[in-house]
Amino acid sequence: MRHSILLLLLLLIHAPGLAQLWTELEVGVVGTAYNDVRIPGSSGTFFSFRDDLDGETDFFYRLRAGYRFGEHNEVLLLYAPLKLTYQGSFQQPVRFFGEDFPANQSIDATYKFNSYRATYRYYVRPKGRFVAALGVTVKVRDALIGIYSGELSAERTDLGPVPLINFLVHWKPTGCLGLLLEGDALAVPYGRAEDVMLAVTWQAHDHISLRAGYRLLEGGADNAQVYTFSMFHYGLVAVQFSL
Repeated sequence: MRHSILLLLLLLIHAPGLAQLWTELEVGVVGTAYNDVRIPGSSGTFFSFRDDLDGETDFFYRLRAGYRFGEHNEVLLLYAPLKLTYQGSFQQPVRFFGEDFPANQSIDATYKFNSYRATYRYYVRPKGRFVAALGVTVKVRDALIGIYSGELSAERTDLGPVPLINFLVHWKPTGCLGLLLEGDALAVPYGRAEDVMLAVTWQAHDHISLRAGYRLLEGGADNAQVYTFSMFHYGLVAVQFSL
């Protein structure tokens, strides 16, 4: 049985038109639209990283790999790190994760939200000018919110899985030029997450495709332990290599 599975995998890898392996690098700039926090959610002080502190637009990158087998099936792996820093001072005392930070004191803050994702999606329209796919994603978030002021410091970390719905719509009016809408998203009563991209695509070569566009990352949670909702705007370019 094990040898049969290995043989099938080898056939999928080498058979023309049945399987394709690809890798992708996405880079660009990211900025904060809003980033609101209250920890604990029931007794902490509400504050905004964007409105109460200063943060610059920063560089980002993402790495992704995919394996498409047959006409309809594809699996994806994504590493999407995000780490932003903010500086300034609070105009009121802030209680954050058991620590009290006085007003008008110098503050350094860190917001980290690294994402690791595995996706399976099924192409309901695998070929033609209009390509569409739908799937499921398991995201593991590695998050940290930290505030530092002199000898005072507090960090709240979070590591855990999140299920999402994956979707892709790719309109290709010509053989080379296209418009791509792709993302992961899900909303439930206690929180939500959306990571959606709209980009122009260009098939530069049989094995090289390019894209440029905009990405929206938004979401958060609201419960007794944590209240945090944020939105980030991305300007991006990406290159994908297929084998």
